[in-house]
Amino acid sequence: MKMIALPALLAVLALSACADPEAERAKAEAAAAAENARKEQEAALIAGNFEQAVAAADWDRARLQGVSLLDQYPDSAAAAAVAAQMDVVREKAEAARELRRLQALWHYNQVAAGSGLQKSAAIYAKTPVDVDGSGAKAVQLVFRDHPQWKQHAYLVLQAGDFRCAGGCQVKVRIDDGPVRSMAAWRPDTDEAIAMFITDHKQLWKNAAQASQLSIEFPVKAGGTRTAVFETKGVDATTLPARWN
Repeated sequence: MKMIALPALLAVLALSACADPEAERAKAEAAAAAENARKEQEAALIAGNFEQAVAAADWDRARLQGVSLLDQYPDSAAAAAVAAQMDVVREKAEAARELRRLQALWHYNQVAAGSGLQKSAAIYAKTPVDVDGSGAKAVQLVFRDHPQWKQHAYLVLQAGDFRCAGGCQVKVRIDDGPVRSMAAWRPDTDEAIAMFITDHKQLWKNAAQASQLSIEFPVKAGGTRTAVFETKGVDATTLPARWN
């Protein structure tokens, strides 16, 4: 067997050592480019979902898609385009969640009663109210419509009573606007602790216009109390057109 001289062997090894790093570098660059292309493709897919959600005004989904894109592929071209829209999307998503919360505060009902269909829309005060010293309890505002029994708006207490013998006045305020006095009356019955507000149409319009509707009412225990209702989420179509 022919032996390779040591100097020649060293030369061959030296040439191999010089060639391998270049090949490895090219291989690494190709792999990096492929990985970057894969990330850009996946980022573009998420960005497409984001844009679809924005077009549909589905702000919660748009926010989730945007956050996912920015977390997973922050250096992508798609992320740069989406990032510019995220402040607006987050704001709209928060507004949408708040509207759903407000809408959920209202309770609607339809029931056959007497010779017609009774419809109602009701909401509880933002915070309970202590009307007689026995502790804070819920106060409810109800709008009720019946073709035979007419239309009514009234407050309902869980304890205590109203001071409204022969009629009285309540003070209504829309958000931070001026206070308006409205006539009210308490029916001569002990079946329910309720006080009717005469101008039911105006109160219904106020509820639809307001973010918050506050009603100050006199109580039997003395003085007045105020119930605040977050009415912005009301569905005004739940009561007949005669309320408008």
